[in-house]
Amino acid sequence: MKRIESYSFGRIVIDGHPYTKDVIILPDKVLSPWWRKEGHLLHMEDLQEVVAEKPELLIVGCGYSGVMQVPEVVINKLKALGIESRVMRTTDAVTLFNSIKDRKCIAALHLTC
Repeated sequence: MKRIESYSFGRIVIDGHPYTKDVIILPDKVLSPWWRKEGHLLHMEDLQEVVAEKPELLIVGCGYSGVMQVPEVVINKLKALGIESRVMRTTDAVTLFNSIKDRKCIAALHLTC
């Protein structure tokens, strides 16, 4: 399982590797940059790699100040696919991600805003 070593506005370090673009942390790799159809609005098509992995839990980091929006329709579609989602500011998402030990978990993190 991947581990986030640090996060600050616009920068994250995962397993010793720094990233300055948004990331999706899969169990065996990090996808970066993570581009979305609309930068601050999450759509299901932005989560294709996540859905393909079939995690139990998706943690969405909405940015340092929580600017990125996650519509209820996205949360409901994930739930229908058997994927629980937790949406929060990226700082809190990092803490939660690092605390998960016993579930297949993926994080999709917006690093700025």
